Amino acid sequence: MAATLKAVTRSFRHTHFEDAQALITGTLFVALGVTLFKQVGMLTGGTVGIAFLLHYVFRQPFGALFFCLNLPFYWLAYRRLGLPMALKTLLAVTLMSVLSETMPRWLQIASLSPWFAALAGGLLIGAGMVILFRHRSSLGGLNVLVLYLQDRYGWRAGYVQAGLDGAILLCALPVVAPERVALSMVGMLAINAALAINHRPGRYTAL
Repeated sequence: MAATLKAVTRSFRHTHFEDAQALITGTLFVALGVTLFKQVGMLTGGTVGIAFLLHYVFRQPFGALFFCLNLPFYWLAYRRLGLPMALKTLLAVTLMSVLSETMPRWLQIASLSPWFAALAGGLLIGAGMVILFRHRSSLGGLNVLVLYLQDRYGWRAGYVQAGLDGAILLCALPVVAPERVALSMVGMLAINAALAINHRPGRYTAL
């Protein structure tokens, strides 16, 4: 029985090529969603949301802020989730930091509905995070904590992320217009709906 279980596990193990394409695809989805959010002055939750908030307040590059905010979390990723996930998270964060700054040069948007940006951007970010999670990677920061809580206690990643994201958006009220915070809440709900529906313990077994 044990041998059969090991054989099944090996048959579903991701290859390095599969992990590489997942890192590129996942971060590309998230970077596109972030670009839509930035276009209309929105926020989101997690470490991305904190980087957004600092970007709006201090007018510093989002990518650099996002990369620096994640530095303290790599130790947690290594200790709790293992060296492979810590390395893949570092790669994903680095790629996300670069894409978030370069994508506006490649993609020029003349007109964008804020509601469309909230829904489409949120779903793109959520889908990108699901891809990364399924390949044992993340965008660092609070994502690492959320994944640890799901792996350790079985807490649904989408629900935990939603609670943390809501707290971050509420903290933005003193510096961001209330209507933008409300739109950001819509985007946050879209992100976490994608996570809650598509990333459940036991539903996806590849490693």
